[in-house]
Amino acid sequence: MGTTDWTQLWLNYHRVYEGDGAWNIALEGFSDTDVVISNAICEFRKAIELLTGEQVSDSPEAGKKALTLKIAKVASISAEGYSIKGSTNGIDLSASDANGVLYGVFAILRLIACGKRADEVAETASPSNPLRMMNHWDNMDGSIERGYSGNSFFFENEEIIINDRTRDYARFMASIGINGIVINNVNVKGAASYLITDRYFDKVKELSDIFEGYGIKLYMSLNFASPIEIGGMDTCDPLDRSVISWWEKKIKEVYDNLPHLGGFLVKADSEGRPGPFTYGRTQADGANMLADVIAPYGGIIIWRCFVYNCTQDWRDTKTDRARAGYDYFKDLDGAYHDNVILQIKNGPMDFQIREPVSPLLGGLTKTNQMLEVQAAQEYTGHQIDLCYLIPLFKEVLDFHTHCNEEKDTVADIVSGRTMGNNLGGMSAVINTGNDMNWTGDDLAAANTYGFGRLSFNTELTAEEIAREWIAQTLNLPKKEEDILCSMLLRSREIYERYTSPLGIGWMVTPNGHYGPSVDGYEYSRWGTYHRADHLGIGVDRTDRGTGYAQQYYPENAKLYNDPNTCPEELLLFFHHIPYTWKLKTGKTLIQHIYDSHFQGEEEARGLAADWDSLKDAVPEEVYKRVKERFDLQLDNAREWRDQVNSYFYRKCGIPDEKGRTIY
Repeated sequence: MGTTDWTQLWLNYHRVYEGDGAWNIALEGFSDTDVVISNAICEFRKAIELLTGEQVSDSPEAGKKALTLKIAKVASISAEGYSIKGSTNGIDLSASDANGVLYGVFAILRLIACGKRADEVAETASPSNPLRMMNHWDNMDGSIERGYSGNSFFFENEEIIINDRTRDYARFMASIGINGIVINNVNVKGAASYLITDRYFDKVKELSDIFEGYGIKLYMSLNFASPIEIGGMDTCDPLDRSVISWWEKKIKEVYDNLPHLGGFLVKADSEGRPGPFTYGRTQADGANMLADVIAPYGGIIIWRCFVYNCTQDWRDTKTDRARAGYDYFKDLDGAYHDNVILQIKNGPMDFQIREPVSPLLGGLTKTNQMLEVQAAQEYTGHQIDLCYLIPLFKEVLDFHTHCNEEKDTVADIVSGRTMGNNLGGMSAVINTGNDMNWTGDDLAAANTYGFGRLSFNTELTAEEIAREWIAQTLNLPKKEEDILCSMLLRSREIYERYTSPLGIGWMVTPNGHYGPSVDGYEYSRWGTYHRADHLGIGVDRTDRGTGYAQQYYPENAKLYNDPNTCPEELLLFFHHIPYTWKLKTGKTLIQHIYDSHFQGEEEARGLAADWDSLKDAVPEEVYKRVKERFDLQLDNAREWRDQVNSYFYRKCGIPDEKGRTIY
């Protein structure tokens, strides 16, 4: 497969102006024998010619103005940071390490692609987060759990694929500041358990080396039950001396073969995965055992907090899956070793279109924490329905937990600023596959790009990120850029309106999670999540209900506990509300449900019409692919509107005040 078989995403490098110079490269304190530096220079060489028509050469043509990209080592610049400044003589780039040089080069190219001339380039930056990671849920048979963009480009038929696409993927990730990638599904099964054996060491090493050349550490998801499944033991009890000994030998073998491995991501005791609970041990027992074994090699253990009992009876008014993460992990705060990071989903449930921020974020004050979000649109449209998720991620990062008088936002906590810790950051369940355009819907790549940029610089706005992505990907005129930017920024709330407004969530088809099934979802046999009856809808999570609201610090607990002060976008998440309840708009709850679904469907048609208006401004093949997605989105929006409105009309018997047809 050649490089013409897939797009270059935001590294398209459109011609933005015709330059009149010729470039050379000058290194001070760095060497081009460093593979990261070499790759940075290669990227600059390739891109500057495409962007400006200028070439990089030690012997410039006669009549060409001599320009220099001067790359200097400056120890005072923070790790992975950079400073760039253009002038009539070229561009100065300063950094203290090779990763900083790489990110600085990509920053230069981004700024030029977004309209700056080389002599106008100026930016100083350092990463907001120590770890900026992508979590792949790829399986070794080539399938991807919650994958909506084809099959894996890492695995096929239980073999590891390495080709030109692999290197392009590493380039894309480095260009947005990603420095860690987990290559396999957190639900480790079958052949994936053997990634830590000599069956795969050579190929994993080859992949690791490619990543390393772009400043990226390779991580793997680990099967906690490996001592049983590949070691032939009868236990994986983390406190069993024979189990510990098995892991010590195995991890030594792994690092002897994969010296640059970053560490492991672990999902335990959830959704059928084995873990320390099986043996009466705590999550800290499991995480710390692995952390102690991997510590001599500089590795880290990233331990997911997505732990809950999926067989709970949701009809019990005191039973609440939302409580699980806090209940399982809060009392162990401070018990985890220094090279353990707890990876916490942005909300207490499962990547819904609207959830409160997980109370674990900030609830833990002595433990390394990492924010986990999902770029793959599992519950937000499957990369069919347009849903730009960066506004959601920004809301989470900007949320005030009240864990600290000053540095109390989620961004403060996961970056390490609140507690002064060096391990933490952000991770995203990525949305890429082997489709020619990588993300199924070309517009869904904005979520991939946006997560990386936001994890590198949490101060960026959703609009700034959207405009960067549009400029680099499609290079549209200003009018058309404005239209597409508006589409992206409106899309999340539109999707929310025609699916599940007011924080109720779920109501999706079981297993697939696309399209409406009001009483559906995998665990519906244990009762519905929305808990609707003929009088009202919503979950009572107050001190009179499940008590979930009390997991927050007092300021937020008080806010959420009272339906009169609870933010209305989360009203049904925290309260069981009568259909006749008056919202701040003066509408009744049921009328808001009707209106929201009609409005959302209408606005989805508006998005599709906006895309049609861009037909002559975007490449024909891109227009057609996205147009097909909008056709599917409109069908989905109509189905959501009709099924949800019909369900609640039949449930409550209250007609639509506007006289619209509800079946």
